[in-house]
Amino acid sequence: MQPAKVVTDPGPSAAAQAGLPFYVALAGPTAAGKTAAALAIADRHAVEIISVDSALVYRGMDIGTAKPSAEELSVAPHHLIDIRDPLTAYSAAEFVRDASTLIRGIADRGKLPLLVGGTMLYFKALSAGLDDMPQANAAIRKELEQQAASIGWPAMHAELARVDPVTAARLASADSQRIQRALEVYRITGKPLSHFHAAPKNTAAASQSGALLLSLEPLDRSWLHDRIARRFDSMLANGFMDEVRALRARGDLHPDLPSMRCVGYRQAWEALDGAWPLSELRDKSIFATRQLAKRQLTWLRSMPQRIAINAQDSDVPAQALRQLEAHLP
Repeated sequence: MQPAKVVTDPGPSAAAQAGLPFYVALAGPTAAGKTAAALAIADRHAVEIISVDSALVYRGMDIGTAKPSAEELSVAPHHLIDIRDPLTAYSAAEFVRDASTLIRGIADRGKLPLLVGGTMLYFKALSAGLDDMPQANAAIRKELEQQAASIGWPAMHAELARVDPVTAARLASADSQRIQRALEVYRITGKPLSHFHAAPKNTAAASQSGALLLSLEPLDRSWLHDRIARRFDSMLANGFMDEVRALRARGDLHPDLPSMRCVGYRQAWEALDGAWPLSELRDKSIFATRQLAKRQLTWLRSMPQRIAINAQDSDVPAQALRQLEAHLP
């Protein structure tokens, strides 16, 4: 067994100084075992769980998001799951507002707020504040989509590399959603996205500082890749494509919505649109999920306050419990 690597010891005082009660954040890439660790904590302590997942907020998207089962949900109260219709977006700013309110309410009820998930932007927004970036501009997005339809996203990525090499270096050439957003920000402001990430944060949001961040990080990428593949196979076996077809049958959803851009859903939608053979769905979805996991780990490693636990260890839930109990105020 490999012991937990303590990157820094944040102590319980950080959240108190920031105006929030003590809370625990349990983060990690997709398929790293966060649910098992969270349930172990919930079995030992009176907690309420706040989901930190930009896909779990959507109703009717259960299989492809690996939404907790009814049995798992019954272990402890859960929040920020099934709070949006897939037609309605949910922003990081809304998450910070909702999570902050929930953290205070849970603490007032004498329970421990436990934040669990893999949407690293949400974690970072809560702990470090939000970048003061412009809102989406529908006209510019339409221009970018038309340009991409003409020249392709790899060429758009090359354009981004010319105006914002820092952001382009961390994005895959096919990551259309993030390439589009980075180019949109540049065209609105004349400044690269990386400028806003490096700028001082909004002070109101920056006051939300996490108390304890436990990070599940596998040392071997192949271990995580295997779990991702097995989980997607399970989703397919449990009716994922029927779920996507039901969403399409509503008639009001489209592939440019944030909900339909979630990994797996996007690839399934494109396959059903005939963009490529359905036989390629598995490989394309698994590849996209691997890329997501890589980005999640990059985000996590940029958070110096985290306590990293090797997700491959057999006693990860026990390690998470020990770390929590060592830092309880």
